[in-house]
Amino acid sequence: MDAQIDEWKTRAEGFKPLNLKQIEPLLGELDAHLTLRSHVVGYTLTDADTTVWKTIRENRVAHAYIKQNLMPNLCRWFRYIEEAYPQQATLPERPAKAKDEKKGREGKTDDGANYDIGLQDVGDGTGIVTRFPPEPSGYLHVGHAKAALLNDYFAHEKYKGTLLLRFDDTNPIKEKQEFQDAIVEDLALMGIKADKVSYTSDYFQELYDYCVQMIKDGNAYADDTLQEKMRDERMNGIPSERRDSSVEDNLARFEEMKKGTEEGIRWCIRAKISVDDPNKAMRDPVVYRCSPEVHHRTGDKWKIYPTYDFCCPIIDAHEGVTHALRTTEYNDRDAQYQWILQALKLRKVHNWGFARLNFVKTLLSKRKLTRIVDTGFVDGWDDPRMPTVRGVRRRGVTVAALREFILKQGPSKNIVNLDWYSFWATNKKHIDPIAARYTAIADSAKVPVTVVGAREGVLTEEKDKHAKYTNLGKKKVVFSSSIVLEQADAASFEQDEEITLMNWGNAIVRSISHSINPLAQPAGLKTVTGLELELHLQGDVKATKKKVTWLSTDQNLIPVELVEFDYLITKDKLEAEDRLEEFLNPQTRFVTRAVADANVAELKEDDVIQFDRKGYFRIDRAFRHGEAVVAFNIPTGKSK
Repeated sequence: MDAQIDEWKTRAEGFKPLNLKQIEPLLGELDAHLTLRSHVVGYTLTDADTTVWKTIRENRVAHAYIKQNLMPNLCRWFRYIEEAYPQQATLPERPAKAKDEKKGREGKTDDGANYDIGLQDVGDGTGIVTRFPPEPSGYLHVGHAKAALLNDYFAHEKYKGTLLLRFDDTNPIKEKQEFQDAIVEDLALMGIKADKVSYTSDYFQELYDYCVQMIKDGNAYADDTLQEKMRDERMNGIPSERRDSSVEDNLARFEEMKKGTEEGIRWCIRAKISVDDPNKAMRDPVVYRCSPEVHHRTGDKWKIYPTYDFCCPIIDAHEGVTHALRTTEYNDRDAQYQWILQALKLRKVHNWGFARLNFVKTLLSKRKLTRIVDTGFVDGWDDPRMPTVRGVRRRGVTVAALREFILKQGPSKNIVNLDWYSFWATNKKHIDPIAARYTAIADSAKVPVTVVGAREGVLTEEKDKHAKYTNLGKKKVVFSSSIVLEQADAASFEQDEEITLMNWGNAIVRSISHSINPLAQPAGLKTVTGLELELHLQGDVKATKKKVTWLSTDQNLIPVELVEFDYLITKDKLEAEDRLEEFLNPQTRFVTRAVADANVAELKEDDVIQFDRKGYFRIDRAFRHGEAVVAFNIPTGKSK
C-alpha cells in the first residue's frame, strides 16, 4: 500500500498547473479511479487522500472546476474528505495543533474509528495472519460483513499481512454449496480477496487424530448423558457420571461414534477441563458429536463432526493464524480456545475481541433469519427487508457506503444497538451525485389539469437529468396543455394563487373543480377533480411557495410500482426468551402504483434514481413487455 500512496503523492503534482486543459484529463482519471471508492488508496484516510485533496484545493482553477459538479465521483470524494476529516483537510497556511502539551502526546483527530488497537506481537506487520471463518449455513449479513472487513483491514491495510478465508463446514444438517458460493460472491462484492481459501473439512482426519490424542492424554471423555440433564449438570457444577471412564472405554465409544452406529449416535466427546469453573464455557464442553447426515463436500465418509470451538484453535494454529479477531460474544470461550492450544501443545494464537454490529429492530441470528426465509415470511435471503449483504444491496446500498459505514464503526468493544439512520445517511452521500431525476404521479391521486397558454400541440425539450449534477446527461420533457398533478398538491391550491410547475415555470390557478365525498373524514371532505392553470412564465420562481411535479399526458407514461419497506420486527431488541412469531411485523411492504415520464422506460435494473419529491429509488425490475417498473425506495436517514 505504501507504494500506491507514494504513487498518488507523485501524481498530485499533475494537479498544480493553473491550466484547465492540462489538468482536466488527470481529474477525469481520478474520477474514474474513485468510482467505487471512498478513499484514493485502501479503506481509510491516508496521505494519498490528504495530498491530492490539498493540491486540488490550493489550485483555484481545479477547485472551481470541482464546484461545477462535472465529475460525480471526484466531487463526492472531495466533499467527503472535507466533511469527514475536517482536521486533516486543511490548507498548509492554517496551522494544525501539533501536540497536546498538557498530555505531551500527539493530538488525536476525529476520523471516525480508532484502529490503533495495539495487536500483540505484530513486529513489522508482515507476519500478521487473520482469518474469516464463516459457516456456509446462510448468506452473509451486515454483522458478518463487519467481521470480514475488519479482518481484511488488519491483514491488508493496517499491516502487510495475510487474510485467510476458511469455511467452517462442520454441520452437514445446515450447510449447502449454495451458501458457500454466495459467501464468496458477497466478499468479492465488498472488495475482500482472501490470500488463501480452506475448509474445516480439509482437516477432518487431523481433527479426529487430535481428539484421540486428547482422550489418550486424559483430557477428553465420551458421554451419553441426555442433553437436558447435561445442561443442568453444567449449570450447577455437577460432574457427569462418565467423567472418569477409562481411556479404553472412551476410545471404544469414539470408534462407535465414528462408525455412526445406533450406539454411537447416543454419545459425544467432551473436553475434560472443569466441572465448576466460574466461566461456564470451561465446564467440560462438547468437542465432538455423531451426525450420520451426508456432508456436502465429504459425502458419507465421516459420521462424526467437531464443534467450532474445538476445531477453530487447532486449525488457526495449523494455518499460521497470529490473531483471531472475533466478536466479544466469544470472550468467555477465549479461555477454552487457549486451553485447547495448551492441551495439544500447539503454537500460540492471540485472541482479540470487537463488538458485533447490532441494529435496532433487526434480526442478526442466522437461525432466526433461516426461519423467516423457510416459512416464506420474506421472499428469500436477498429480500430488501433482510439485513443480509444482498438484502441491503437490493434495497439500494452502494458497496462503497457499506464499506465506509462498517469500517467507521471500528474494532470497539462497546456493544451498542445502532439505528439504521446513520447507515442510510452514509449511503446518501454516495448515491446523491449519481441519481438522475425523474417524475412519477400516483395513480390513485391523479388530477387532470388544463394549461392555458401552453403552445399548441406537443413540445419536447431536453433538460438536465439533474440540475446540480449536469454530467448525468439529458432527458426529454414533454410539454402540452393536458397534464396531471397529484391530489395533495391540487388540494393545497387557492384560487388565483401563483405556483411553480417544476421544469416549466410559473402558472396561476384560475379554476378548481371539486367533488364532495360524504364518507370521508372529516365529513364532507372535498376532492379536487380538475384544475385550470394559466401559464405565467415571466413569474419569479423563487417567490412561489409551492413547487409541484406534473406530467404531460401526451407521452407514453410508464407504469411504476413504488415500494417502501418497514422493519421485520416490532421490538428494538429481541431477548432470548422472546418468541419470534410474536414480534414479526405483519405489514412490512407498501406499494404505490404510479405513472412516470417516458424516460423511465430506458432505466436498467440496479439503476439508482430520484423521483422528484418522492425520494431515492433503486430499480429492481426494468420496464419490459408492458410490465410495470418496480422501484425500491432507498431511505436517506433524514427522519426517524
